[in-house]
Amino acid sequence: MIGRFVSASLKRDAAEFTAFSPTFNDVYIAAFDSKIASVIDLIEPQSETIERKQITERIYETMGGLIDPINRITGYMTLAKDLKVSPADIGLTSLRKAINAGDVEKVLDGLHLVTVNVNKYKEPLIALGLTESLITRFTNASTSIADDKQKQNEILSNRRSIVQNNVNQLNDLWNTLSEILSIGKILYKASDAAKLQDYTFSSLKKQVNGASRSAGSVSAKPASTEKESKGKAE
Repeated sequence: MIGRFVSASLKRDAAEFTAFSPTFNDVYIAAFDSKIASVIDLIEPQSETIERKQITERIYETMGGLIDPINRITGYMTLAKDLKVSPADIGLTSLRKAINAGDVEKVLDGLHLVTVNVNKYKEPLIALGLTESLITRFTNASTSIADDKQKQNEILSNRRSIVQNNVNQLNDLWNTLSEILSIGKILYKASDAAKLQDYTFSSLKKQVNGASRSAGSVSAKPASTEKESKGKAE
């Protein structure tokens, strides 16, 4: 996203850049935009973004579908007074909290605990109306969520490998970005403090993080090393 910020600034200030050097002509700007687009597609292609979104939605839909089964088993636990065991004791309360918090890892842990405990007290609960199909909903949900989580991990792992194998493409964008920032500082350091911020990497990182938060997403904090910073260059 930093690349997009810099591209917008470069287009705004194109007259001053080309006055400094004809290097920064329309062809240069178009090539810079092309590099940005290529790196964005390399790091997070649209097809994978859509697939990950669909998987995430499916995970949360599965989690949300557990609320009714939790309520029903809570009801059976309330009726099973002789068990001397509460819904919290078998993990239903913590599972509900994990679902409400959207914590996938804790939901998986909670499902395991609830499944073990429900099977432990299955006979007296079945006598009160609990069905095998209701128990199966917990085991099926656990399998579904775990499988979807694995699919997401595989997508991310595969993408990291592809990015690593195309590091030259990242380096090329980084070199162009650095060149623009360097000239921007020369042009505006003594004349325009506001524009200078648009060509200062630390300020650009703050803009990117601010824009990401405004969009409702969490932006990873860029690392201090040059190599790790390149991932933000798009």
